[in-house]
Amino acid sequence: MRAVKTSDFDYGLPPELIAQHPAAERGAGRLLHLDGKTGAFHDRLFRDLPELMAPGDVLVLNDTRVIRARLLGRKASGGQVEALVERVLDHERVLAQVRASKTPRAGTRLEFADGAGNVNAAEVLGRHDEFFELRFADCADVFALLERAGRVPLPPYIAHAPDTGDSERYQTVYAREPGAVAAPTAGLHFDDSTLATLRARGVVLAYLTLHVGAGTFQPVRVENLAEHRMHGERYALPQETVNAVNAARKAGKRVLAVGTTSLRALESAAERGELRAGNAETRLFIAPGYRFRVVDRLLTNFHLPRSTLLMLASAFAGMDNVRRAYRHAIAQRYRFFSYGDAMLIERQP
Repeated sequence: MRAVKTSDFDYGLPPELIAQHPAAERGAGRLLHLDGKTGAFHDRLFRDLPELMAPGDVLVLNDTRVIRARLLGRKASGGQVEALVERVLDHERVLAQVRASKTPRAGTRLEFADGAGNVNAAEVLGRHDEFFELRFADCADVFALLERAGRVPLPPYIAHAPDTGDSERYQTVYAREPGAVAAPTAGLHFDDSTLATLRARGVVLAYLTLHVGAGTFQPVRVENLAEHRMHGERYALPQETVNAVNAARKAGKRVLAVGTTSLRALESAAERGELRAGNAETRLFIAPGYRFRVVDRLLTNFHLPRSTLLMLASAFAGMDNVRRAYRHAIAQRYRFFSYGDAMLIERQP
């Protein structure tokens, strides 16, 4: 059997199928139900999801909150600069991707104005691989600063500038813990009514936090998957969620991860065999051949070609099954990527 390569995850997508705006209402999108065991798939609506779950099943959601991570400003010398915060380190320091005409050196002063015209100054402390460490002078709370001066970090394939609609809809209704620079997009489909319906049906809702990084949008740039270096993301898994998952598995119920982020956190926390609560950083790269330990079902959106997210979905459902499902979705004019439609995937044995 030949080795799986990055080019195996390429596909052609008509540009008009890339959703530029969310559906008129949360939960109004479509749902492609793919059974990894049989390869069969069915066209449904997202609102059908509660009917596809049984009492005692566990739904694991990522409660990370997207921060206004994109900053537009200038150097003290006058040149324009754009910073995309990747991670908040403490109350005044962040790691960020910085775009400027010339690479800023340590000691460079960057200035970002907020909506009130106040200038927020940051000093470049140094560089760590592709990220720059920035320190905001006299800053008591960098999250509050970003809320004032930053913009919603929409993905690069969404062409319009972020507006007030994006501020609401590029955020899950259950977002609590600030720190993500990209939304856990499978969760964007849920509204309060759907969550209430699931609870009434006896489905257990459990939460974890994984702060999604900008690396989630980066394609794999090497052909040999063994050479790919996965970006790191922080996660926190509460003991309450571990207990809910373990109880469901003991009772023969199913664990459904909402999004690849929830799945990566759960599988990372079980790398030693037993699911363990705690805070950690994961660089887990899930590709075909991976043996899943925790998750039985995955709710996810349609992913970019050559992306680690598409590789994860293919590992979960089988490469051939996912290829056929994606061809069907394109033919049936499903909406793709962050603001697009969803898939419910049953794991391939």
